Amino acid sequence: MKSRYVFPRHTKADLPIAVGGDGCYLIDAEGKRYLDACGGAAVSCLGHSDPDVVAAIQKQVGEMAYAHTAFFTSGPTEALAEKLVSLAPEGIERIYFVSGGSEAMEAAIKLARQYFLEIGEPERKHVIARWQSYHGNTIGALSAGGNRWRREQFSPFMVEAMHHVSPCRAWRDKHEGESDEAYGDRLAAELEVKILELGPETVAAFLAEPVVGATMGAVPPVAGYFKKIKNMCDRYGILLVLDEVMCGMGRTGTLFACEQDDVVPDMIAIAKGLGAGYQPIGALMVSGKIYDAIEAGTGFFQHGHTYLGHSVATAGALAVLDKISSPGMLANVRKMGALLMDRLQHTFGQHPNVGDIRGRGLFIGMEFVADCASKSAFAPEKKLAAKLKAAGMVNGLMCYPMSGTVDGEHGDHLLLAPPFIIDETHVEEIVSKLEKSLATALAQ
Repeated sequence: MKSRYVFPRHTKADLPIAVGGDGCYLIDAEGKRYLDACGGAAVSCLGHSDPDVVAAIQKQVGEMAYAHTAFFTSGPTEALAEKLVSLAPEGIERIYFVSGGSEAMEAAIKLARQYFLEIGEPERKHVIARWQSYHGNTIGALSAGGNRWRREQFSPFMVEAMHHVSPCRAWRDKHEGESDEAYGDRLAAELEVKILELGPETVAAFLAEPVVGATMGAVPPVAGYFKKIKNMCDRYGILLVLDEVMCGMGRTGTLFACEQDDVVPDMIAIAKGLGAGYQPIGALMVSGKIYDAIEAGTGFFQHGHTYLGHSVATAGALAVLDKISSPGMLANVRKMGALLMDRLQHTFGQHPNVGDIRGRGLFIGMEFVADCASKSAFAPEKKLAAKLKAAGMVNGLMCYPMSGTVDGEHGDHLLLAPPFIIDETHVEEIVSKLEKSLATALAQ
């Protein structure tokens, strides 16, 4: 339906009304079922009808819904923080709760600045991130992000302290004959050039997604890349902030995506899968070093939101975390991810318009091209991503196509991020419906 009073994402959108959820499916008002192969936006990791999460939320809202964190803490909030720290990479000791990914990254940027003020290095004011990254839609997070299309119309508002270097995108950007190690060295050297250009004593943080999500489509780094980046940050006293809002919380097959790169950052931003869509929640996970500097200094993080640490959200997230952190659940992510990747490669590996299939766990991207040999993108006016999304919905498949894959304007990709609870039958349904939907979109 077309909304009469809601301000929708797109004013010309004519959307079905969602009325129910059943495991991996959403159901509209006409009774049509849609297999959620993208988790909405890599959010619904437990599907849409988990009884334990629902019960935890109902129990908490029946006891006490909201208490402002300037006055109280709460049992669910303390318990969730304790469990997150117990599962976190070594050195992460504190959790700052927010209501979503943009808020988590905004908090990270501000905390990086305050940390250096607290330790007597006020000249550190610059942040370096990567082109074709996405770190959120608030002005600070959008400025840090490297999606040119999202930034363009707000360019007068973009923060001048944000700077960008190349992404780690081997399929498109690695030179012919260049090894992964040499490619990683080249990117680390580029970062060092940018640090020296700005002045090492003026750079506060480097921001990156361990596996780049919406903007490029589940692009993992080459082996060793993040170790090189971490070494570069340590050499110049720069904080490493990893944005795991989309790729974290089990999505890649380990609870934290950075585990697979064997690197420990100074801060980790999480959201999406933490709440699995049952309540809005995000968190900034912070090293003991940073927390101790604040505690020994002013003692006050000059930041905050009305709903941070909301007890209903943290109660729901605690139930979610109990499930997604279990060995069996993570094993299923890895098993089904491998199966889905295999089936995609078998079905689309020789497709003339599928250039690359990549990802980790149940976080998989497909990049579409007009020509595989040259890797040339479809013209933006063909709107392949939009047509693929529409065709998927007709076929009862929710997938996450995006345009601007190459440079923010050119290129199209598809992101698949289904619930962790999928089985072999869901994998076959995803591939079958995707094959039909892609054929329709290309024909159009």
